[in-house]
Amino acid sequence: MAVPKKYADIDFRPPDAVAAQAEKGLRLRREHGRGGTPVGLARARDLKNRQPVSPQTVRRMDAYFARHAVDKKAKNFGDDADPSAGYVAWLLWGGDPGRDWAQRIKRRMDEADG
Repeated sequence: MAVPKKYADIDFRPPDAVAAQAEKGLRLRREHGRGGTPVGLARARDLKNRQPVSPQTVRRMDAYFARHAVDKKAKNFGDDADPSAGYVAWLLWGGDPGRDWAQRIKRRMDEADG
């Protein structure tokens, strides 16, 4: 993955907490058979394996979390025993740590963009 030089000082490798949430999402999806799209599943595999993501992916993650924050109000969001599909999907994208990380990296990218 080629990262623009202006982002050379930004680490695009997901932190451990993000990887752990993605792994949890994959496990809950296997156990309960719901949540996530093919894109979300691919994202979770990359995050779980702590593969560096592209700047475009960081922007997509930030947009995903902004768009799906409302899912946190749904019944069974946060219930590991009977999770809502939205909760599983949220975890696949890295959960709250993924949201925080994507926002932090996007801010740094925006600063580098001038």
